[in-house]
Amino acid sequence: MRTKQEIAEAFDPTDRLDSAQRFWLLGIGGAGMSAIARMLRHRGFEVGGADSTDSPLLQVLREAGVVAEVGEGATGLKEGDALVVTDAIDLATSRAVARGRELGLPIFRRSQVLGWLLRDRRTIAVTGTHGKSTTTGMLGSALVEAGLDPLVVVGAEVPQFGGAVLEGDGEWAVVEACEAYDSFHDLDPELVVLTNLELDHVDFHGDWTGLLASVRTFLAKVPSEGRIVYDPDDPGSREAVEDGVGFSAEGWGSGPLASPGRHNRANAAAALTAARLVGADGERASQGIASFQGVARRLHVIHDGDPTVVDDYAHHPTEVAASIQALREAYPARRIVVVFQPHLYSRTAPLTQEFARALDSADLVVLTDIYPAREPSIPGVSSARILEALTKPSLYVPSRHLLPREVAKIIQPGDVVVGMGAGNIEEFAPGLVAELARSGPRKVTVAYGGDSSEREVSLLSGRAVAEALRSLGDEVELLDLSDALLLGQSLSRLVGTSRPDVVFLAVHGLRAEDGAIQGLLEMLHLPYTGSGILASATAMDKARTKAVLASHGIEVPAGVIVAKGEDPSGLAGRVPSQHGWVVKPNTEGSTVGLTFVDQEAGLAQALEKAWSLGGEALVEERVVGTEISVPVLNGSALPAVEIVPASGRYDFESKYREGATDEICPARVATDVLRWAAETAERAHGALGCRGITRTDMIVDGGRLVALEVNTVPGMTRTSLVRRSAEAAGISFPELCDRIVRASLGS
Repeated sequence: MRTKQEIAEAFDPTDRLDSAQRFWLLGIGGAGMSAIARMLRHRGFEVGGADSTDSPLLQVLREAGVVAEVGEGATGLKEGDALVVTDAIDLATSRAVARGRELGLPIFRRSQVLGWLLRDRRTIAVTGTHGKSTTTGMLGSALVEAGLDPLVVVGAEVPQFGGAVLEGDGEWAVVEACEAYDSFHDLDPELVVLTNLELDHVDFHGDWTGLLASVRTFLAKVPSEGRIVYDPDDPGSREAVEDGVGFSAEGWGSGPLASPGRHNRANAAAALTAARLVGADGERASQGIASFQGVARRLHVIHDGDPTVVDDYAHHPTEVAASIQALREAYPARRIVVVFQPHLYSRTAPLTQEFARALDSADLVVLTDIYPAREPSIPGVSSARILEALTKPSLYVPSRHLLPREVAKIIQPGDVVVGMGAGNIEEFAPGLVAELARSGPRKVTVAYGGDSSEREVSLLSGRAVAEALRSLGDEVELLDLSDALLLGQSLSRLVGTSRPDVVFLAVHGLRAEDGAIQGLLEMLHLPYTGSGILASATAMDKARTKAVLASHGIEVPAGVIVAKGEDPSGLAGRVPSQHGWVVKPNTEGSTVGLTFVDQEAGLAQALEKAWSLGGEALVEERVVGTEISVPVLNGSALPAVEIVPASGRYDFESKYREGATDEICPARVATDVLRWAAETAERAHGALGCRGITRTDMIVDGGRLVALEVNTVPGMTRTSLVRRSAEAAGISFPELCDRIVRASLGS
């Protein structure tokens, strides 16, 4: 933001522009600066500049012979340049400004250059808190229709003018004059249109007294033979204009306007009054105003259908209320959904209640975070404060990037949806249209691979799932998230309208089953298969899982956690076991790093093996009996699978090498035990808060049913227990994958 001292001291006198031959514009991609660039180029000057991001507007400038760079703009500066900056450029931190000072270049505000370019024209300046751009466009259209061939400079893009500037050779110039940072003081108008006046730009003017003084200083620049057009019914304008000096804007009447709303009829009245004062034929001027198609982002209909999607610039409570009223007028009996982004902390702070009252004239309000522009945040100032004051149904979506998909979920047939605000909310309306146009086959990204000790198994699982889903007609992409992240690859395919409908998790082991990938997907707001962060993290921690299961009355093996480096002596006494022990890493896959220990002397070596894969090892009693595994799909148990390894011990090799283990389904245990196992698996699934597919491993030992652990991302390879169980239940593998996907989507 500019300060009064900076304006007085940091810029060169305007008359130094008389010797300028080449101009370099910082912030050239904005509507106001692009207009200056086009005007300078039209007059034969060499013009260049830079903006932080590329845009279609920069391409238009390039086609007109303007050098338009993307970046900070310091590299394009040359000796002899006149450096022009927008008021959004921080002079203290801009590298281009620093480079300009090194070169001894004169530095000017945009408003200085605009005033200098208008020095040979009779200028009509349109100012006020609301309606400046539209009124400027209407008045320009009126003078064009009346044959006066004006130069028109608007602070926004005007489609029917081909941009923000319309070059004319007549004597009159119509220009939008902004009161922010006293920029209109650089103009010398012969006629001023004051649309209205309310407190705004408090970051600079401070209060009403400061704003009023600034406007009166500007109005005093009008010569004695000049004119001021204002609305005497507007309290602010009435206070700013001295008695007997101004001309009251005549009423527009009942004639049709292309731009709806009471506020636009007031704008039209002011434009018509000014046009007549400069000699335009009233009837022709009226025709020009009536046919004016509007300014970009002023109730601009992006999609005229169901729903109707509109983009609007309103960013002050009065403007918000006026725009909603205009939409009511244009679309009677339809629900109005306003998606609003407040603009500037300094504007929001004193007007929080006023914003809430204005937005309450909509039927549904969606708020996103404040667009700060050039300001630092102000503690206690938040969109949430507006939300608290609303009485209408409302939703808060802090990240604007999520607005299209969140709004798409809540709109109804017949809605009129308007994205509103002066910041980057302009991206919402086209984003919503694109979101609503998402169609085609179901899009599934299968996450596989990873960087754990189970990477190879995960690759097999992922490929199997992808093949199954493709057989159903899904559009499937395989993605190794760990590789992508570690290689610095873009994850853009996971966001925007190109994102998948769901991510199928086929990644096993650490940083996969433990909630890590789930957390990343939560941040991306992507649905994914299987359990959430907490359930995944709990189930991956074997000791914690046992504690949860035991608290729900499920029997688990006796055992202890042994930290890395801890003396293993005495463990046999701490974990009594008739058949030896099982030692494994506490947070790895079910068979990774697992060792069966028959004699106490073997515990030390088994611990070293487990510690090599993690900081903690779990030493458990070895329960001997019939090993079974019971999958649970969406809360209901599938048939139990009996596991009969040829080696007698179900370790990593026995689990994944084809033919190493007989997997018998249903398990060869008594019917009542099968029921008991199914109930236990369902209870374990629920106790941990799991969802989708899980697999609970158990051992039947006489009258005991002992739960060993719960797997939240079971393998999907050809030897997978889950696949075998599903097939026994009459569920093909593609159907199983489909059910898992549907559950994650809530269908």
